[in-house]
Amino acid sequence: MEVTGSLAGKRLDVALAEIEPKLSRAAARRLIEGGSVTVSGVIVKPAHRLRVGERVRGQLPEPVPDRVEPQPLPLQIVHEDSQLVVIEKPAGMVVHPAAGQREGTLVNALLYHCRELTGIGGVLRPGIVHRLDKGTSGLLVVAKTDLAHRRLSQQFKAHSVERSYLALVRGTPQAREGTIDAQIGRHPKDRKRFSTRVRVGRRAVTHWTVEERFEKVTLIRVRLETGRTHQIRVHLASVGLPIAGDPVYGGGRPARAELGLVRQALHAASLGFDHPEHGQRLRFDSELPQDLASVLSALRR
Repeated sequence: MEVTGSLAGKRLDVALAEIEPKLSRAAARRLIEGGSVTVSGVIVKPAHRLRVGERVRGQLPEPVPDRVEPQPLPLQIVHEDSQLVVIEKPAGMVVHPAAGQREGTLVNALLYHCRELTGIGGVLRPGIVHRLDKGTSGLLVVAKTDLAHRRLSQQFKAHSVERSYLALVRGTPQAREGTIDAQIGRHPKDRKRFSTRVRVGRRAVTHWTVEERFEKVTLIRVRLETGRTHQIRVHLASVGLPIAGDPVYGGGRPARAELGLVRQALHAASLGFDHPEHGQRLRFDSELPQDLASVLSALRR
C-alpha cells in the first residue's frame, strides 16, 4: 500500500487499524513490533509517522478459531490446587489453538480437565501465562482463577519466576558459563522465525552453564531472565551453539542423524514461583524425558 494524503502524518499502528477493520490498534502494534510490517522496506516502530509516497507492506495473521472445544486428552499433572495446575508438557504438543491448529492442544485438554478455566485469560488461551514451543518438553504452570492469572502474570513480567532448561547444543563452548544479552525481533525475511539481527526488537537475556561436555555436543543448563518467543533457540544459535535437533535455527538434520533425535533437545527442567494466593514459594523439578535421556546415555558410553 502506498501512503496518500489521507494517511500522511498518522501513526503506523493507527493507520493499519483504520485500513483493516478486523485489526485492533493493539493487534497492529504487536504486528509492527514483531517485524511483520515494513515501511519502504524498513522495520519501524508503531509510532512512526507516515509520509506521502512511503510503501507499507505486511502480512496479516491468519484467522483463528473463536472458541476452543474441551478434549479428553492425557495430562501429566505435577501439582494442582484451587488456584493453579502445573503440567509436564510433552514434546509435540502445542500449548494453545492458533491458525490451522484447532484441536489436540494443551488448552483443549485443560478445558476438559478444569471446566472453571473458561474465560480466564481469553477465549483461546484460558489460564495460560507462559508457553513452551511445540518441540519443547517440560514444566508449565496454568492459572485456574482470575487472581492466579493476574498474580502469576505479574511475576513473569517482574522476572521473578525461576525457569531453567536443559539443552543439548551442537558445538563445544570454551567457557564454562556465559550470558547472552541481545534484542530479539521478527526475522526481516521470514516472519515465522526470530532473530537477534534486527533493527527493532525487544531486549532478551539468557544465562547458560555447561553441565556436561561430549565430542561434538554439549549439555548446558539455561536460565531465562526474560521470556521472548523462541528466546533460547535464537540466542544460542546466535553464538554458534544451536540446539541439537532444532529444525529452524540450525541444529536440525545433522544432529538428528548423528544422535537419533526426533525433536529439538530442549526441556523445561525447573520452575519456581510464589503461590498467587498465600505467597509461599513453590519449586518444581523435572527429569529429562526418555527420548533425551536415551540420547545422553548413548553419548556417555
